[in-house]
Amino acid sequence: MVESNKERLGAPLIKALGIHLLVAMLLFVSFSKAPEFEPAKPIVQATLVQLNSKSPATTQTEQRIAGEAERTAAQRHEAEELAKEQQKRQQEQEAARAAEQQRQAEQQRQAEQREAAAAAERAAQEQKAAEERRQAEQVERQKAEEARRAEAARRLAEEEAKKKAAEEEAQRKAAEEARKREEEARRRAAEEAKRKQEAEAKAEAERVARLQREQEEARARALADLLAEETQYQRAQADQIGDQVAASYDDVIRRYVSEQWRRPPTARNGMVVEVRISMLPTGDITDVVVLRSSGDVGFDQSAVQAVRNVGRIPEMQQLSRENPAAFDRMYRQRTLRFKPEDLDF
Repeated sequence: MVESNKERLGAPLIKALGIHLLVAMLLFVSFSKAPEFEPAKPIVQATLVQLNSKSPATTQTEQRIAGEAERTAAQRHEAEELAKEQQKRQQEQEAARAAEQQRQAEQQRQAEQREAAAAAERAAQEQKAAEERRQAEQVERQKAEEARRAEAARRLAEEEAKKKAAEEEAQRKAAEEARKREEEARRRAAEEAKRKQEAEAKAEAERVARLQREQEEARARALADLLAEETQYQRAQADQIGDQVAASYDDVIRRYVSEQWRRPPTARNGMVVEVRISMLPTGDITDVVVLRSSGDVGFDQSAVQAVRNVGRIPEMQQLSRENPAAFDRMYRQRTLRFKPEDLDF
C-alpha cells in the first residue's frame, strides 16, 4: 500500500517540477530581451502668451513644444507598457512562487501522508506487538493460575492424606488400646479363674486330705486291731518295706510323666510344683491337681497335662494285687514333686 501511494504521488510531482522549470526559463528569456529605454526628459512647461501677432520664432517654438509633448506621451506609453510588462512578470513570478509553494505544500502533504502512513503502520505494528504481549501475558497468567491451582490441589491432597493417616493412626491406637484392655480383661479373668480353680483345688485337696486322714485313721485303727499282737519290730519292717516300694513306684510314675512332658519356654531349672495324683487299683489316673505352684503357670500346667496324658500306669495293678493295703495307703492318692531337671531327660 505504501508503494502504490508513492507511485500515485510521483507523477503529479514530476509534472509540477516540469511546469515550474518552464516558467523559470521563460522569465530568464524575457529579462534577457527586455528593451532599454532612454531616460525620460523633463517636460518643458511653457506659458503661452497671447500675442496679437505670431512671429516665425514663435511658431517654431510651438511646433517644438508639440513634438516634445508627443515624445513625452510616447515615453509615458512605453513606461506604462513596461510597468505592465513588469507587473505581468511579477504576476508570473508570484504565480511561480505560488506554484512552488503549492508544490512544496503538496510535497509536505505527501510527506505528511507518508509519515502518517508510516506512523499508522508503526502504530499497527505496535498494537499487534502489544496484542501479542497481552496474549503472551494472558497465557503466562493462565499458566501461573493453573500452577497455583495445581499447587493448591496438591497441598489439599497432602492435607487430606495427613488427616486420613492421622485418623487411621488414631483408629489403630484405639484398636490397640481396646486389644490391650481386652487382653487385660482376659488375663484378669484367667487369673480369677486360676485363683478360683486353685481355691477349689485347695478345698478339694483339704477335703480329700481330710477324707484320706479319716480313711488312714480308720485303716490304722483296723490295722491296729488286726495286728495288736504283732511286735514293734514287725511294724518297723513293714514301714521300711513300704518306703522302698513307694520310692520304686514314684520313679515309675516320674518315668511315665517325663515321656509325656513337653518343656514350656518359661520353664527354668530350680522350679518345683507339687501335684496330687488320684488312681484306681487298675492304674488308671482319675484326677490330678496342683497343690503347690512353682510360680510359673506354664510349667504347672505342663506337669498336670503330662500326668493326664499318661492316663494309666500298669505297674500299679500289680501293687494293688500284691498289697492292696499299701496301694490304698500310698497310691490311691499320691503327692509328687516335679522339677524341670527331673523331667527333662
